[in-house]
Amino acid sequence: MMFPQSRHSASSQQLKFTTSDSCDRIKDEFQFLQAQYHSLKLECDKLASEKSEMQRHYIMAEIVKRLNGICAQVLPYLSQEHQQQVLGAIERAKQVTPPEMNSIIRQQLQAHQLSQLQGLALPMTPMPLGLSQSTLPAVTSSSGLFSLSSILASQAQLAKEEKASREGADSHREEDGDKSD
Repeated sequence: MMFPQSRHSASSQQLKFTTSDSCDRIKDEFQFLQAQYHSLKLECDKLASEKSEMQRHYIMAEIVKRLNGICAQVLPYLSQEHQQQVLGAIERAKQVTPPEMNSIIRQQLQAHQLSQLQGLALPMTPMPLGLSQSTLPAVTSSSGLFSLSSILASQAQLAKEEKASREGADSHREEDGDKSD
């Protein structure tokens, strides 16, 4: 009977852990679970990114399909010359690669942001003489660069008118000066 007791005492010694051993074991398990969590989070983020990319491709495919259908319906009503132009544009559009499309979209977004910044900056600039805020056309993001060019044209026209009126006033002073001599 001594054999079983010694066996039991040996196994109880193996099962006895110190507090520091238990803490180390818990710490190791926590670090393992934290590493698993981080790995799963990265995988989840990657899958979410792939999902949004797939949805984007699906939407783009739907848009292409619908636009193609619209073009096919409208094409017969166009003149022969316009039909050739549209068919050429469709063929060029089929050759655009996704990286080129992303580049074009990026350029358009930058141009749009630039026009918004220009629209916001113009009212803050000092106004030329004779030009008030109410005489300037409103600049919105939809009007963009077109409004900018019309503003610049109107400023140039006002500057010409102001110069002409100053020259006219100078010539009247000179005539008055000649009469008083």
